[in-house]
Amino acid sequence: MPARYAALSLTLLTLVPASALARKQETGFLDRAITVSGRTYRYQVFVPYNWDKHKKWPVILFLHGAGERGDDGLLQTDVGLGHAIREQVAKFPFVMVMPQCPKEKVWTDSEMEAQALAALDRSVKEFHGDSQRIYLTGLSMGGYGTWDIAAKYPHRFAAYIAICGGIHGPEHFKQIEVSLARDPQVTDAYAETAHRVGKTPVWIFHGEADDSVPVEESRKMYAALQAAGANVKYTEYPGVGHKSWDKAYAEPELVPWLLSQRLLH
Repeated sequence: MPARYAALSLTLLTLVPASALARKQETGFLDRAITVSGRTYRYQVFVPYNWDKHKKWPVILFLHGAGERGDDGLLQTDVGLGHAIREQVAKFPFVMVMPQCPKEKVWTDSEMEAQALAALDRSVKEFHGDSQRIYLTGLSMGGYGTWDIAAKYPHRFAAYIAICGGIHGPEHFKQIEVSLARDPQVTDAYAETAHRVGKTPVWIFHGEADDSVPVEESRKMYAALQAAGANVKYTEYPGVGHKSWDKAYAEPELVPWLLSQRLLH
């Protein structure tokens, strides 16, 4: 290249604002915030390092457990899906939205679901999310949130992954139970949740030795989904306690299974 053209190219490059160049390269774990009903919530979005604005990306909404509650916008990336990403980043070709629930709240509160879904909607728009490939997953308290949102918005997600969650809250933490379990008009919250989930694919995980959320919660939900003719998979880990999410998110077939699911409408 002649020297005068090389110099011209360099000059043009310097005219591009640095902020524009930075935006093009913005990937990895990103800080974000959203205001819902007058309250601002911080959340994280993981953007794959090979993200390309010219294609549509599958999106996962992740709901953390009770131990990651707070308002720093960071703690929820240390356990579960965020940890799995750091272990095997190339395995997860998704935009992943990770809202954070404040300490005094639980995911089955309607306002917490509202902020999670608002963060999801904004991220889908910002990072070219594929509306036919949006997935929901949660663990422990977030597993309860997954079932609650699944029942309230049955046609919004292409698949669900519920890890050590349930329908009725354990005695030491009753407030995390789903809305249907508190509805006096619902006689069987498992069956009603399964009815509302319908044919949306679900993969349930639980540790057989879980002493925080009884494994019977997932067993009952699995049975209810089977009775309803749902598209459901169930994996129970013998001898594993509450932290079944480490094994669940490391399952070799999990990502291929998830990517094969699309909304049919």
